[in-house]
Parts: sequence; structure tokens; C-alpha cells
Amino acid sequence: MRVVIAEDAVLLREGLVALLERFGHTVAASVGDAVSLVTAVQEHRPDLVVVDVRMPPGFTDEGLRAALVLRTAHPHLAVLVLSQYVEQTYAAELLGSGHGTGIGYLLKERIGDVGEFVDALVRIAEGGTVIDPEVVRQLLNGRRDPLRRLTPRELEVLALIAEGRANASIARALFVTDAAVAKHIASIFAKLDLPPTADGHRRVLAVLAYLQAEPR
Repeated sequence: MRVVIAEDAVLLREGLVALLERFGHTVAASVGDAVSLVTAVQEHRPDLVVVDVRMPPGFTDEGLRAALVLRTAHPHLAVLVLSQYVEQTYAAELLGSGHGTGIGYLLKERIGDVGEFVDALVRIAEGGTVIDPEVVRQLLNGRRDPLRRLTPRELEVLALIAEGRANASIARALFVTDAAVAKHIASIFAKLDLPPTADGHRRVLAVLAYLQAEPR
């Protein structure tokens, strides 16, 4: 398979290149920042991208945001996030992109076998999903804990959103104005750490947070 690697740590990046080539794969490009990653994918059209979360210039979530951009432009591009960190803000959106196929999120310090790691890359490139259980645990906990920040009224609004109601319907049910509902929803998104998106994805993630926190 053809791979593009995006990792700012030079030794790790070169180690990944050598490892993949040892197993017979082609590294089309290896870069150290998110902008170069997007350019390399456009140029080389790889089967798989391996990307760290925190990359130059800000060392926050540049790599993960670049991966989302790439998945939007190329829905069938396989992506492995390989990092020390679980970035909750965009991770759930990335894992849900492309119907959740050809995607992976592994933690560097928890990889204990080189052969299994390379096998995981191949499964992801073939459309599989490989997610470290620790990533899943942190994502679920991250969605439950912020729910406790919501006020009783915000929880009422979120429960009505989970029923599929539009803002106007929520306003009628709670005997408040549409503007008040919009204000509550904005507060819910902020407290659940859901950033603005162009496709209304925050509403879905907010409902998921509510459902995951509900007793079964």
C-alpha cells in the first residue's frame, strides 16, 4: 500500500518510514506539519494516511483537523491517527466520517508489537476500523462528564432535541421564545465542548452525549 506519514518528531517519522518499507509498503511522502500533509495527499493519492494529533505550528489539534479536511475531500481515504493524546473535540467527528470505515486511532505508548501494528495499518487501508479501547473509554467519559455541567433547563432542552424536535417545537413545549431556546442550545454546545460545524453535526453529537449518559 502507498502511505503518507505526518509526524513532527523526526526520529519517529523516520522510524515509521523504515518500518513500513521493511514490511514491503511504499511511503509516498513523510512530512512534519499538517499543511504539508494535505499537499502530499493531493499530490500522491495514498491508500493510507498516518497522522499525529498535535503538529506545527500550534501543537494543538492541527493533525486531526487536517485529517477531517482530507476525509471530507476524499471520503474513501484511510486514516490512522497515531498519537499520545485523545483529542475529544474532533475525534468523534473523524471516527464517524466515511461511515466509520477505513479509520483508526491508536495511542503510541500502547503499541506493543510491531507486526500487529502493521497488520492494523493494512486492515484500516482495506476499510476496517481499529480503535484503541483507551480512546473509546476517554471519548465516552468525555461525553458524559460535561453533561453534569448543564442546568436543569438545558437538560430539558437536550432531551427534547433527542426526541428530534426543532427549535420552534421545543419553545412551544417549554413555553419560552425561540430566542431563549437558541440561547440554551448554544450554551449546551459550549458546555459539551462541541465546536461549530457547517453541517449541524453538533446537534447529533449532543444527542449522543445525552443517550450515552442515560441509564439503560
